[in-house]
Amino acid sequence: MSTIRGARERARTEVTAAIKDEARRQLAAEGAAKLSLRAVARELGMVSSALYRYFPSRDDLLTALIVDAYDAIGEAAEAAHAKAAGQAAAHPARWMAVACDVRDWALAHPHEYALIYGSPVPGYTAPQATVGPASRVGQVFIGLVRDAHFAEGLAVPSLAAELRPEATRMTADLAADLPPAVVVSLVSAWAQLFGLISFELFGQFNRVVEAREQLFRQAVHELGRSVGLLDGRSAGAAGTRI
Repeated sequence: MSTIRGARERARTEVTAAIKDEARRQLAAEGAAKLSLRAVARELGMVSSALYRYFPSRDDLLTALIVDAYDAIGEAAEAAHAKAAGQAAAHPARWMAVACDVRDWALAHPHEYALIYGSPVPGYTAPQATVGPASRVGQVFIGLVRDAHFAEGLAVPSLAAELRPEATRMTADLAADLPPAVVVSLVSAWAQLFGLISFELFGQFNRVVEAREQLFRQAVHELGRSVGLLDGRSAGAAGTRI
């Protein structure tokens, strides 16, 4: 019986993968808003009722694709950090390595990137199941800055007085062991990082920026400084080293 059950599980895994692959092809061709279970079933030679046993609705299929995309970009960030840490790279170099691998993943998977960081899909509300995968890249950056904070300290940025209550709340939610000013800067850097990638991927840099990788690396370096990472150029440049 275990052999039969194992064969069924393998078959289900293979069919699920085929459904997702066809759905990704449709995303690339038509966009997420036009994703259709019936169209996916038709391209795979399945009847719709059979496909519904794997994904009961379009939203269930979208959620699976979104989770996969977040996990993939998260894995790229985690692998980049592990490699840089394993080479004993300085924390600013680890920051750069993670950011560049996130960009590389986005450029290699533009339609999946658009699914998670592009325009919202009309009529779709992401469920709680997407929250954990969506946080993976951010958690890499938080962990990296935390390591730097306890290893050699940070050049803590300034914090506007009117933002301090919000900074305190964010710090409690995201990284209670970091200075609130650093947490605010981390959130800002996260938004700017994906803004840079989105501008490049969605064409806003066309006829404006040609040396896009060089611009990205310069901007990422400045973002690292903004959160207090210390290197030869940033030590003592802002705030107080703690």
